[in-house]
Amino acid sequence: MDNQDIPAPRTIRIGAANVGLIGLDQALNKALNEEMPEEAAVDFLFTAITRENYVPVTAEPIYREALRTEYRRRQGIQDTAPEILTIRVLGSGCVTCNKLSAMLFEALQKFDLAADMESVHDLDEIWRFGVTKTPALIINGTVKCAGRMPSPAEVEEWTREESEKLKVKSV
Repeated sequence: MDNQDIPAPRTIRIGAANVGLIGLDQALNKALNEEMPEEAAVDFLFTAITRENYVPVTAEPIYREALRTEYRRRQGIQDTAPEILTIRVLGSGCVTCNKLSAMLFEALQKFDLAADMESVHDLDEIWRFGVTKTPALIINGTVKCAGRMPSPAEVEEWTREESEKLKVKSV
């Protein structure tokens, strides 16, 4: 297993929100390179991010669990599948990227699905996903297309397939 193949995040899912954390990717890489045991890694990661980021005392357990999940993901250990589609549209924010986002909204409406959608415009972040051409579409961590505009039928098919894999229930 090569940890370098898995994109290092600058954001992490904390509860129902994506939160940007300063120093997260560096701390994750250090914990992985030192092959820290899981509990030690969570403590190290939490200490590292709280140096540069505000974490409310009441949210500490949620942050720790999110860091554990991300550490396990980067190790290649699969936790239970997420309950919601995770969709990333990578690109500069141009008309084509906006049209792709609109197609995704239509597909989600058609199948009555909920999804965590995010547009990623930062080139460093785009490259962390292993994508060199935009627009690109990532659903549940899988690059579905890059460097071309998919058809509405393709977007619908990918959305439906990935939702079935997750056994996403209609809203």
